[in-house]
Amino acid sequence: MEQRTYNQYCATARTLDLVGERWTLLLIRELLTGPKRFGDLQAGLRGLGTGLLSARLKHLEAEGLAHKITLPPPARTPAYALTEAGEELGPAVLALARWGLKWAMDERRETETFHPGWAVLGLRACFDPDAAAGLRAVYEFRVGDEFFHARVDEGTIETLHGPAQHPDAVLTIGQDDFLRLTGQDLTLAEAIETGAASVSGDAEALTRLRGLFRLPHRRDRKPDTAAP
Repeated sequence: MEQRTYNQYCATARTLDLVGERWTLLLIRELLTGPKRFGDLQAGLRGLGTGLLSARLKHLEAEGLAHKITLPPPARTPAYALTEAGEELGPAVLALARWGLKWAMDERRETETFHPGWAVLGLRACFDPDAAAGLRAVYEFRVGDEFFHARVDEGTIETLHGPAQHPDAVLTIGQDDFLRLTGQDLTLAEAIETGAASVSGDAEALTRLRGLFRLPHRRDRKPDTAAP
């Protein structure tokens, strides 16, 4: 398949030549949370056919953005991981996520799928480093049947799929209520008070959790045309 190009000697155009094709940035999004097997990528990107997924992965490999690895024991299976160049797309992807939370996220459409694991990257996008000053804690999130965790260390955050080995605090919530939480129809305090979510663990870590992640206030992209 011939790669399309903007034919512009411009850094933005050159970058879009590499990652501007449909599904490519979403593949980067998936790999930013760690190496993935082919089947993992297919499960996380529903609607992306096997042939196109193979083509996009080959493109990322050819352009030096991803490479094949073998997962460590006990898995020992082939997987894909980002290269250094691919990892450096992380801030751009997070910036797009933050922009989307503010300007693109309205009501969920009937045709749209949702995967709680996408919150692994979303936690990084919404993280407030100032609110985490002086805090060292590991948080485990149990959303439906999915587990992921966040390691907060003095204003920095690392988020990963899977349960934490020794979490300081655990938040458990159903998928529907989690969607209400991320959609700003429910606050964490309200979720806990109403029983939609349950928490356990260190009291200080739980108290600090409420301020660690800040969703941007939603805005309407269309300008207000009302007469002054």
